[in-house]
Amino acid sequence: MSLVTQSTLVSSQLAANVTEDDALRRLSDRTWNLLQDGGFLRALQPARFGGGEVPLVEFFDAMLELSRAHPSAGWVGGVIGVHPWQLALFDERAQREMWGGDPATMHSSSYNPTGQAEKVAGGYKLSGRWSFSSGCDHCRGVMLGAICGSRELGGAQVRDFRSFLLMRDQYRIDDNWHVAGLKGTGSKDIVVEEAFVPDYRSQSHLDYATNQPLPGQQLNDGPLYRMPWSVVFNMALAAAVLGSAAGFVDTWIEATRDRKLSLGGRAADDALIQERLARALWNLDASTARVRADAIELWQMAEVREAASMAQRARVRWNMNRGCELVAQSVTDLFRAASGRSIFLDQPLQHRFQDLQAALAHAYLVPDSLAKAVGGALLGASKPEFIL
Repeated sequence: MSLVTQSTLVSSQLAANVTEDDALRRLSDRTWNLLQDGGFLRALQPARFGGGEVPLVEFFDAMLELSRAHPSAGWVGGVIGVHPWQLALFDERAQREMWGGDPATMHSSSYNPTGQAEKVAGGYKLSGRWSFSSGCDHCRGVMLGAICGSRELGGAQVRDFRSFLLMRDQYRIDDNWHVAGLKGTGSKDIVVEEAFVPDYRSQSHLDYATNQPLPGQQLNDGPLYRMPWSVVFNMALAAAVLGSAAGFVDTWIEATRDRKLSLGGRAADDALIQERLARALWNLDASTARVRADAIELWQMAEVREAASMAQRARVRWNMNRGCELVAQSVTDLFRAASGRSIFLDQPLQHRFQDLQAALAHAYLVPDSLAKAVGGALLGASKPEFIL
């Protein structure tokens, strides 16, 4: 059974769990088990560890469906689901430490470099606080981002942004997730006090960006593990946004089809309301199709070992982020054309709207710097943008 078919089968069960998961401020064990047992969390894990090792576009399509039914579950499924893919790029020792006892063990993340990393003998020392670690309650490790020194790249000194893998006994979770949207993601803070991370549990994102050979690729040599990090991670976020938007549109249509207008007549017969819906669907379909086409193209390149250029990475990232922005604008237009009762907290449209706004707040979904990178590359800017 394909991952997409599986996502369709579990959608109704996930939708039934939304209220409970929001109240818990994390995914319930029942929802987590649906993601785990359905193969979604391990879809990008190497097959030699029992993972799915599926094409990226299949993962994207499945996360769309999950997010359409349950935005928080789709968000966690996408974000946590990317982590086995990144771990597959690490030294074999790191993979064995995480998966040796149980290949289904998952880890969460927080890449925003808000903590401190210091190079020491044999590895690094980490301290600090990292926010927005989605799904952390169900995980047995965490991947944290931090800056540690700088490296020369293209004749310039560039800050070395790195990922660091920590095990569960090296950090604590601060239960501070009290939010308006994506309540069920449990995206709490991670606090670290002078944890030692050996060299083999850290990788530089500069190596990802410049297509350097990585230790994990020696054994995990399929096309999936030759894809760009920035694209794979962002595609999970884009899937959550586009899927959540599709769920909003579904809910909006259901709420609008029989709605009576205050001055008489049906909303369904209003030409301007009809136009808003048509525009929203076009933006949603076009944005989704563009991301799928990019995923397929990058997969085909990886199959023949052709690396994506910095300009291509920027273009793909721009396509995702601009698409999410356009879809969000359409959703806002639909929300403004909804009943005034939609502002009440217990209304389905309000809930859906807040989930989407929360997803769009992710720093990696901001389109501005990517527009600059794409435009600069096309115009031959003297200092092209560097895309991690």
